[in-house]
Amino acid sequence: MTETAKLGLPLVQPSQAQKHVTVNEALARVDSLTLLSVVSRSVSMPPTDAVDGVCYLVPMGATAPWSGHVGEVAIRSNGGWIFVPMVEGWRLWVADEGQALDWIDGELMSGVVARSVSGANIALKVYEYDQALTSGASIDGADEVPRTVLVFGITGRVLTALGGTLTDWQLGHGSSVDRYGSSLGLGQGSWVRGLTGQPQTYYSGFRPKFTANGGDFGGGTVRIAIHYMELGLPGGT
Repeated sequence: MTETAKLGLPLVQPSQAQKHVTVNEALARVDSLTLLSVVSRSVSMPPTDAVDGVCYLVPMGATAPWSGHVGEVAIRSNGGWIFVPMVEGWRLWVADEGQALDWIDGELMSGVVARSVSGANIALKVYEYDQALTSGASIDGADEVPRTVLVFGITGRVLTALGGTLTDWQLGHGSSVDRYGSSLGLGQGSWVRGLTGQPQTYYSGFRPKFTANGGDFGGGTVRIAIHYMELGLPGGT
């Protein structure tokens, strides 16, 4: 046996010369894989300026020297790359997405809090985007909330002050224009924390509705976050 079964750590062999090289490589792997954090899972071209210890998750379409290592952790070491396959149940932090993901059945999943042996699961998720409020008295959100989800609420933050002739604004959906907030502020940093009175199930996708009071929107940007629960189907045929 030349390496460990789980992490592929190189083992010192009997009568091996320069044992420190093998030991140091094993320590480098452990150092990188403990509390695993990767820079990205979408970078396909290996960065030439990466420093030792930096990790990436190799995506589909990765180029040499990452080709042939899709789904593995690429660890920068001594100017080259060490590759470690992901293990079922591992959790890793993806820095450029700002979220923790779990490796389940050969793929990364977000927000899973409970799961059956066949793959049925409950996931708590947050979907976020920036909405420009350029002009008009009522504006439907640019992005649609996923269908067949249970929405707990919507939060938001004014990134750039809202201009126009309005006095304040409301956040809602469809005919319920103030479901998630009313008399909301216009200035940068103003916020909304809209809880659904009872968690609202949306069987088809919907777009948040932004409604101006006392006039029209005339510019500004709001960052919106939809907080919801999604049910995952069990596997099988």
